Amino acid sequence: MAEQNRQTPDVNEQIKIRMDKLKALQEAGNDPFQITKYDVTYHTKDIKDNFDELEGKQVSIAGRLMQKRVMGKASFGNVADLNGNIQIYVARDSIGEEPYAAFKKFDIGDIVGVKGEVFRTQKGEMSIHVSEITLLTKSLQVLPEKFHGLTDTEIRYRQRYLDLIMNPEVKTTFVKRSQIIKEIRNFLDGRDFMEVETPMLVSNAGGAAARPFETHYNALDEDVKLRISLELYLKRLIVGGMERVYEIGRVFRNEGVDTRHNPEFTLMELYQAYTDYYGMMELAESLYRTVCEKVNGTTKVKYGDVEIDFSKPFERITMLDAVKKYSGVDFTQIKTDEEAKAVAKEKGVAFEDRHKKGDILNLFFEEFVEEHLIQPTFVMDHPLDISPLTKKKPDAPEYVERFELFMNGWEMANAYSELNDPIDQRERFAAQDALADAGDEEANHTDEDFLNALAYGMPPTGGIGFGIDRMVMLLTDSAAIRDVLLFPTMKSLDGVNKKNDVNNTASEAPEKNVKTESEKIDFSKVKVEPLFEEFVDFDTFSKSDFRAVKVKECVAVPKSKKLLQFTLDDGTGTDRTILSGIHSFYEPEELVGKTLIAITNLPPRAMMGIDSCGMLLSAIHEEEGEEKLHLLMVDDHIPAGAKLY
Repeated sequence: MAEQNRQTPDVNEQIKIRMDKLKALQEAGNDPFQITKYDVTYHTKDIKDNFDELEGKQVSIAGRLMQKRVMGKASFGNVADLNGNIQIYVARDSIGEEPYAAFKKFDIGDIVGVKGEVFRTQKGEMSIHVSEITLLTKSLQVLPEKFHGLTDTEIRYRQRYLDLIMNPEVKTTFVKRSQIIKEIRNFLDGRDFMEVETPMLVSNAGGAAARPFETHYNALDEDVKLRISLELYLKRLIVGGMERVYEIGRVFRNEGVDTRHNPEFTLMELYQAYTDYYGMMELAESLYRTVCEKVNGTTKVKYGDVEIDFSKPFERITMLDAVKKYSGVDFTQIKTDEEAKAVAKEKGVAFEDRHKKGDILNLFFEEFVEEHLIQPTFVMDHPLDISPLTKKKPDAPEYVERFELFMNGWEMANAYSELNDPIDQRERFAAQDALADAGDEEANHTDEDFLNALAYGMPPTGGIGFGIDRMVMLLTDSAAIRDVLLFPTMKSLDGVNKKNDVNNTASEAPEKNVKTESEKIDFSKVKVEPLFEEFVDFDTFSKSDFRAVKVKECVAVPKSKKLLQFTLDDGTGTDRTILSGIHSFYEPEELVGKTLIAITNLPPRAMMGIDSCGMLLSAIHEEEGEEKLHLLMVDDHIPAGAKLY
C-alpha cells in the first residue's frame, strides 16, 4: 500500500499545476475561458459511420481530451464527444512549433477544438490528422485514472457529470431514455392525445396511496404539498371536454429509496374519454411493443438473464385467479374479513388490524404472485378496498375494473375504468378519510373541488399511469432506478460542504477524502442504559458467532415503515438475509457497500414473511428524550466473514 501511495501523484499538487498553467495562459493573452464559440462540422460517430465518404476530407470536431501520448515530434490523443470518440494525430510539422509546444501542456480532461483531415493509421485506426487544435476550456479538476475508470457508485450518483465523462455506457443509457420519452410522445400524438401540464404544488395530494412531501407557500401563508399523482387534475380536464390528455412529469412520494423507488420520479398518466380498462390494455400493449421496437430495433428485450417478449399478446389474469394459482388459496370461498385474516395467519402473511378482505387479497398477491410475472401480464379486477377511484364491476361489486401491468416481477402500469359517479366517489373518499384518521399516512383525502367537477359530469373514461423510470430500466437493462435518473436522491454527506454535496472524491486516489476537522461531540445530554448487573455464563456468550459482513444490497421492506432488508456477504459464498428495524435512522442506499458486524448463528426468524438469518449490531442511546441508533460499522479492509474475538 505504501508503494502504491508513492506511485500515485498527489491530487492537490496536480490541481495546483493546472491552476498554474491557466494563469500562464491568461498572462500570455490566451485565456481559454474568453472563447465563446467553436465551429463544429461533425461528431466523432458521424466520422466513423461515414468514413469511406469522409476519408481525405477536412473536418472540425470538439470534445474532451481523454488520452494523450506525446512522442517527440508527433503525438496521439483521443477526443470524446456526445456520441463517441476518435483518435487524433498531432504532428509538430503540421500545426507549427509553438502550437505543438502548447498542445504538449494540455491535460487530460481539457476541452479542445480540432480541425484536420480524416485518415486511417498504419494499424487501421480511423483518425484525424490535426492541422489546428484549440484549447477551448481548461479542466482544473483531475479525472479518475482511465484504466480503472469511475467505479465508486456513491461518486457516480452524486457527481453524474463525472460519471458521464468516464463511462460512455452511462451516456448511452440517458440518450436512450430521451429516445424512449420521444417515442412515447410520438405514439400518443398519433392517437390524437394532447400533452398538458398540471400543478405540482397542491393543497390536496390525491390520486395515489402515498405519503406526500409538505412545504410552505410564503406569499399565501399556506401549507401545500408536492403532488403524488397526476390523476385528479387530468380528470378535471376530461370533465372540461378535453377527450384525450396526457402528462409526463415529476411526482414526489415521501418514501424510502431502493433499487426501484426514488422519492421523486417520472410518471406518465393519460386519460381517454369513452373507453374503459380494456381500451387501456390495448393501448398499453401497443405502446410497449412500439416503443421497444423503435428504440431497440426489436420487440424483444434482454434484462439480465431474462428475455421479455412484447411481440406476443400479453397474458390476462384476474387477481383472484393469480392468487389461487400461486398460493393455493381461493378467495372466492372467503366471505369475511375475519376469515381472510385467519388464512393470512395460517400462510404467514403479515397484515394490520385495519385491513379488510380486499387488502389481504392484495397482500397475498404481493407475497405469492408478483415474482412469477416475468412476461408481460395484465392482472385484472382488483378488490374495491384498495381502489378508491375505480368503477365497480357491475356483476361483482366487491371488485373494480382495474388492472396492473407486470413485467419482470415489477408493476409497470396501473389502469382503471374511471369512477365518474360523484355520489359513489364521495363515499369512497369518506372511507379513505377514516383510514387516514386511523393512522394510514398513505390514504387519500376528500377533494371537494374534484367532486364538484364530477358533479358537472365526466364521460365514461379509461385512465392509465406508467412509471417511466421502470420502463427505461427494463429497456436499457439497468439494475437500479438510480442508473436511469440523472440526479437521483442522495443523503447529504456528513463532515463536508452540504450546500453542494462535494467532497473532492473524483480522483478515487488513496488520498481522495478531504481531511476535515474531527466533529466535536457533546455527551453531556446523552443517556445510555445502565450496565447489566447479572453475569452471563462465558461458555454461553462464546457460542455467539460475531462476523464482519459486507452489505451487497439494502432495500425497504414493502408495507413496513421500520424494516430494512439486507443482502449480506458473510464470506461463505452464499448471500445472507437479515432484517433490521432501523429505517427511521437510515436510508437503504447509504448502507450499501458498508462493512457491519452481525451475529450469524441465530436461528431464522420470520418477519413480514421473510426469514431473517441473524442480527446486525447497533448502539443505542437517548439524547434529550429521543432515541438515537448507530449501526456498528468497521474498516472496509476487514474481509467478509472475519470472526470477532
